[in-house]
Amino acid sequence: MLVPRPLADVFAIYENPSNLGRITPPWLNFRIATKEKITMREGARIDYVIRWMGVPMRWRTVISTYDPPYSFVDEQERGPYSLWRHTHTFEETEEGVLVGDEVRYRLPLGAIGQVAHGSLVAAQLRAIFRYRQKAVAQMFGVPLIERVAPRILRVPAEAALSNLRRSKA
Repeated sequence: MLVPRPLADVFAIYENPSNLGRITPPWLNFRIATKEKITMREGARIDYVIRWMGVPMRWRTVISTYDPPYSFVDEQERGPYSLWRHTHTFEETEEGVLVGDEVRYRLPLGAIGQVAHGSLVAAQLRAIFRYRQKAVAQMFGVPLIERVAPRILRVPAEAALSNLRRSKA
């Protein structure tokens, strides 16, 4: 999305964990479970609880890359996915800040996870990011200007195993 505001202002919204509840759809009943104050930095860990289809789920992400005010990456350390890697990018343009989201994920449960992806999860992830874009636009009091849809990519199990083998080598 394009946010016609200064880079520092836009980055500040996304890097502040307390804003996550404001930009997450209410149907997820999102709350931060981390008790201590969270300072965004590489290595920061954030615990959450969400309710998905009525079932409470605990989730922990770690900030694996932090390059303010241009990007950061959160990766699931514990939670509902076998793999979750969310890259946030912020590019200053003449019109404002181009905010990019790319999510790479893999579901557990093999073939059952594949069916869930096709029938439910991909659509819900797109809905979550659409809500997030609208919420951010409202926070800044600007119209929603979607330039490029968030990239939501399911990572096949074979690719994830191959990447894991390479990273251990």
